[in-house]
Amino acid sequence: MSRVGKYPVQIPEGVEVAIAGQVLTAKGKLGALSLALSEDVTTALEGRRVVVAPKGAARPARMMWGTTRALIANMVRGVSAGYARTMEITGTGYRASVQGKNLVLNLGYSHEVVYPVPEGIRITCDKPTSVRVEGVDKRLVGQVAAEIRGFRPPEPYKGKGVKYEAEQIRRKEGKKK
Repeated sequence: MSRVGKYPVQIPEGVEVAIAGQVLTAKGKLGALSLALSEDVTTALEGRRVVVAPKGAARPARMMWGTTRALIANMVRGVSAGYARTMEITGTGYRASVQGKNLVLNLGYSHEVVYPVPEGIRITCDKPTSVRVEGVDKRLVGQVAAEIRGFRPPEPYKGKGVKYEAEQIRRKEGKKK
């Protein structure tokens, strides 16, 4: 069983955390996030730390203990440092560009794929074959990156498609003569 919940979340300089009822709010230089706290855990602010404890020994309370602590830690890191995912596009003629509030992808289809950038996310294309997704919400950054990758996942024979920067593609040999 994990013991993630018993470690308090350290609050770095420049980040303000406030608890009002069952809502925890974190504000930092990159933005603000809020989290609705579960009824199964108690959350307290002790100096520059947030301490989470289960309300009882029941299984749902213990499960929410570690989950709540991890969500708070992700919020604090997000508003102070932010999150980013970098993706690479491989394939002849495959490229990406940002036009206004849309990401335009040419992925070998007969049409361009136009992806509207959600609120709170910043997408940049340093090179035509590189896409960087940045934001303060870890869940939203991962979701947007997964949606972009889903337009053309990498295939195992030639490796063409959209992949995460550090992702290893298992290659297959292909057909023999």
